[in-house]
Amino acid sequence: MWIKKSDVTSLSADIRKIIDGKKIDLRDNREGIWGMLKNDIHTLAYHKNEQMDTLQKERTAMADTLVNISHQIKTPLTAMTIMADLIENAPPEKQAEFLTNIKAQLTRMEWFASALLKIAKLDAGAVEFTSENISSEKLTELALQPLQILLEVKNQKIESSQEIHLSCDKRWTSEALTNLIKNASEASPEGGVIRLESGENPICKWISVTDSGAGIKKEKMYNLFKRFEGTEKGYGIGLPLALAIMRGQNGDIEVSSSGGGQGATFALKFYK
Repeated sequence: MWIKKSDVTSLSADIRKIIDGKKIDLRDNREGIWGMLKNDIHTLAYHKNEQMDTLQKERTAMADTLVNISHQIKTPLTAMTIMADLIENAPPEKQAEFLTNIKAQLTRMEWFASALLKIAKLDAGAVEFTSENISSEKLTELALQPLQILLEVKNQKIESSQEIHLSCDKRWTSEALTNLIKNASEASPEGGVIRLESGENPICKWISVTDSGAGIKKEKMYNLFKRFEGTEKGYGIGLPLALAIMRGQNGDIEVSSSGGGQGATFALKFYK
């Protein structure tokens, strides 16, 4: 088969355009080796463009994430800087208040950093979940350990009922439950009650957490599990982390709320 020099020159020019990032349609319906070569080059270029588009989307998402992280860290840092500047000349009672607020902000920032590392590991697929049998009572006990001080400060009570047995990753699932209870604590008033219930049906086993807050309006539910957006308090990372943990174990989180002052319920669902 003879190939014209002009055809080779034209193809070479098109390939250079593809290298420069332009999208060129090289498909050729003619039979023969030349048509096959052009079609193969077109397929290669198509996959290259797809990879470039995906890479650009990932870069944009990463930039947005870094902006969000920067914003979330900058706000408490600014508040602590102001309090640190004022504390030296403040009266004793105000100094104590400033120190308490600074400690609280540092604790929240420490939790934020820890949550970011955990969700990064989940995103990277670097977590291997290990299932073991555990009771909902034991799982709740593990989940409440890091929240004891928070609950005591707000004088909030935990009520639980009906124990069930689950097969899940004990450490990671307790982390998910901790985040749901923390979210419920933030939504509930001082002296409020947080209800934990568990049960099962033909489809799944579940553990639910219900706060005693005002509830969630329907239009706000869509952003609950979006990172940095789902909550008016905190950093907006706890619920996305909990969801990632559950979906990593083929589970899910279901939310229900009338938004009429009856609180909101978040249920960890473990499919059978």
